[in-house]
Amino acid sequence: MSEETFTPALGRLAPARFFDYVVALTRERLWRGLTVMHLAPRPGDTILDVGCGTGSLALLAARVEPQANIVGLDPDPEILTVAREKDAHSRVRWLTGMGDDLVASVGAESMDGVTSSLVLHQCPMDVKRAILASMFAVLRPGGRLVIADFGWQRTPLMRLAFRFVQFADGKTDTQPNADGVLPELISAAGFTDVREADVVATINGTISIYTARKR
Repeated sequence: MSEETFTPALGRLAPARFFDYVVALTRERLWRGLTVMHLAPRPGDTILDVGCGTGSLALLAARVEPQANIVGLDPDPEILTVAREKDAHSRVRWLTGMGDDLVASVGAESMDGVTSSLVLHQCPMDVKRAILASMFAVLRPGGRLVIADFGWQRTPLMRLAFRFVQFADGKTDTQPNADGVLPELISAAGFTDVREADVVATINGTISIYTARKR
């Protein structure tokens, strides 16, 4: 995956600077809060937010545990500019980098926790696998993985609502998520204790919170 091939935060829907306005429609405060709750940052932890976008999740983790070291990484310089502008107190270290080559950005087994939100549904299957393998590589043994993303769309209503996401990001890459593939991919990357910890219904389909560990 090259820096020219990543999918922008809003796909073909709108420029990245409008991301916060659009994601607010997805009950963002609820699912971001649940994500950080499951991530459970502790003093001294180093936490990586992969595909951090405008930085909302990374900044929330930094507010919840000010003594944790939070790193936000994204391949899109435009959206990282927005994240830096929101980080008035420099709580987060912002890096430009690719999700499928995290070792190059932060080093192997350097993280106590890795999180990501609304990234994997945009990626082709081979890139989904590569990002999860990269996450595994940068976690220390015992490290925690928490992913918030569109998952299995269980009902006809949620599948209908999810069509808006598929319009923005394309059906080929998003359909595996809607079919519930993520737990299988997380396990295949080497993680244990994989579970769908929470499900949040939104106007764009259901967002699932997946948790796992590296032994």
